[in-house]
Amino acid sequence: MKWSTWFSSVHFEIDERVLRVISPNAFHSQWLSENYQHLLDQAAEEHLGSPASVEYAVAELAASISVTGSAPAPAHRPVPASPAAPAVAPASGNGVGPARLLDKYIFDNFIAGSSNSLALAAARAVAEQPGDRYNPLFLYGAAGLGKTHLLHAVSHHTRAIRPGARIRYATSESFVNEFIDSIRRKRMDEFKQRYRSSDLLLVDDIQFFEGKEQVLEEVFHTFNTLHEADKQIILTCDRPPKDLTGIEERLRSRFTSGLMADIGPPDVETRLAILRRNAELAGVPAPNAVLEFIARNITDNIRELEGALNRVAACADMQKDPITLELAETALRDMLPGVAGRPPTGPEIAAKTAVFFGFSMADLEGPSRKAELVLARQVAMFLCRDMLNLSFPKIGQLFGDRDHTTAMHACNKMRNRLASDLELSDTVSGLADSLSSA
Repeated sequence: MKWSTWFSSVHFEIDERVLRVISPNAFHSQWLSENYQHLLDQAAEEHLGSPASVEYAVAELAASISVTGSAPAPAHRPVPASPAAPAVAPASGNGVGPARLLDKYIFDNFIAGSSNSLALAAARAVAEQPGDRYNPLFLYGAAGLGKTHLLHAVSHHTRAIRPGARIRYATSESFVNEFIDSIRRKRMDEFKQRYRSSDLLLVDDIQFFEGKEQVLEEVFHTFNTLHEADKQIILTCDRPPKDLTGIEERLRSRFTSGLMADIGPPDVETRLAILRRNAELAGVPAPNAVLEFIARNITDNIRELEGALNRVAACADMQKDPITLELAETALRDMLPGVAGRPPTGPEIAAKTAVFFGFSMADLEGPSRKAELVLARQVAMFLCRDMLNLSFPKIGQLFGDRDHTTAMHACNKMRNRLASDLELSDTVSGLADSLSSA
């Protein structure tokens, strides 16, 4: 039954030693990668030989990049590919490979913020003038913060302005697999020529080279050959070179000889901008309250941030329901173990109060002075003040950028009214309890 549920709508493609698993949507693809990775890896090696790899793609996106032999994409609402299951684009004829570039990872889709501004500026500079400055460019930071995005963006930009450039992008895993395969097949000269003839070499996650002496020796000589020829090198890692313990000093010193740029966790404004961009590109009609909920609760990893939006969109799609704050909380409950018991945010209070009184958030933010709507707006403002002690300017901003005096008047009026209207007092107390226990 499980096999039928998860594999009946999947189709497979084989490209040399790569098994591509194409799913109907990103949620489906992420599930396969998280629950059947071992079995699929095993099947790929049995049928394609070792080394073999498994790639995951979403049907809508895989069809749009014309992968040979792919079936027409089913009609699903477009959802951005999750980091665990990216849509893959074919390698170009001018040397990009063996890892494949993702079409969505371009500079225009990279959201800039205070945590990544140096890395972005440096990446743009080397894409425009490779080998001229910042060589090598060493980008470091925790997983899921945008390092891979920048590598792909540099590759795409360079290919666009220099069509004849020999670009070589590799993950550390693909580099090692190629290296081992070349030794086994006695084709090391071909391997060296592929990498040492690059105009632009990009290697992702070099921390996985630690302790691999033969691989590091090859990296050392490849680095020297390219650097002496003024060819651009870009490397990414999850830590700065000084913290790489399984790599010789002679190589660490070369990594630091150009420019090092760290990428830190994005602030809440950047996270919200990333979610808005992803929702816009995918056509996901997510209300602002839902995006703020995700942005405030997933703080460290952009991939998790995008994955959360994918999950919410997929759940709404499968249930044929609109995307609401309640649906998002349910869909993400296992991803956000700390949500229960934490104070609600201002946008959550506003959104839930609107629903409680039968209005939308747009109604509360709008100019209407209908009595029932004014009451709902004042209750929401009062709860933001009473439960979170938000400032009056902040409360006014939450409700359509109203002046702080409007928020102050609403809170004072509601406090006076609650003292004499027991029925309203019970209603507001019950709403506050439901917000606290959500």
